[in-house]
Amino acid sequence: MSPTHPLELKLATSWPPENWQDLTVLLAVSGGSDSIAILRAMSALCRKPSNRFQVAHFNHGLRAAEADRDEDFVRELCRSLQVPCIVGRAGRCCPPLGVKGSLEASARDARYAFLQEQAERIGARYVVAAHTADDQAETILHRIIRGTGIGGLAGMPRARKLGPAVTLIRPLLDFHRQELRDYLADIGQDYREDTSNSDTRMTRNRIRHELLPMLADRFNPSVDQALLRLGSLAGELQAVIDPLVEQLFHENVIVDVDDTEHPKSVRIDARHLAHEPSYLVRKLLITVWRHNNWPMQAMGLDEWSQLAEMVKSSASTTSATVQRRIFPANIAAIAKSGSLLLYRG
Repeated sequence: MSPTHPLELKLATSWPPENWQDLTVLLAVSGGSDSIAILRAMSALCRKPSNRFQVAHFNHGLRAAEADRDEDFVRELCRSLQVPCIVGRAGRCCPPLGVKGSLEASARDARYAFLQEQAERIGARYVVAAHTADDQAETILHRIIRGTGIGGLAGMPRARKLGPAVTLIRPLLDFHRQELRDYLADIGQDYREDTSNSDTRMTRNRIRHELLPMLADRFNPSVDQALLRLGSLAGELQAVIDPLVEQLFHENVIVDVDDTEHPKSVRIDARHLAHEPSYLVRKLLITVWRHNNWPMQAMGLDEWSQLAEMVKSSASTTSATVQRRIFPANIAAIAKSGSLLLYRG
């Protein structure tokens, strides 16, 4: 079908249907305005019913009857659009919420675990999330408050890997929440309002309903656009940094070193890193952690800086000094004679 509404045309430009309509696609739909808008727009853009995407709805079970009504709403809309709908519930497809960490983080992790599991089950190439420009601005501000690096300032990426064969994509990052709601009003489509989105006990909601409006009122009426520009510039800088770090990794890191005392260790050749900027060395170390799936939650700037200093201080092959330190998650670091050895104890 050809797009008949300006928003559908904008989506067709942002994420051309020829890039996805012949593939299996799983669209995450909560029932809110953003996800309902992309559901209706993608449905309008589908060329052939036989190639329609599928919908996934995750019921967190946090709002009792209200959550069940959201689920019923999504099921019925999918039925009317002839789109298959997969429903998951917390505690069934994944661990109960709030077992570890904050409820917000637990709910997010459970939802993504469900989406990845279902995407792999049906062979979906893409999982589509309906995050908007408003969500992006909130994310960047949230990360500034918590403390973040250049990568964090870039906000949510348009695409990222969920698994070896599954990519999460966010086609609405250039769309604002109000234009999506205007689209739904134009086509006469209802959506669900999640009352928990007004609960300012949650950090994200305080940013949305209190902090951003206050910053717009007292400091900069266009603070959201300023945050988005910052994110865009940080993303451009990160695109320059990433290849440099990748090159350093390939040239200086040996994974699964054949060491009888420390099997499956990682050795970093520090000789060529002595004069590299500390920022790049820290990013290299973060890449090593990710490559080995070592826990990173307790690793902060102090820990990464200590490791980077060990790399630089061990750069000389003539130095007889040996440094040993244990980092969070029982990761041991031994610096000596031009190299840094890392292994998990």
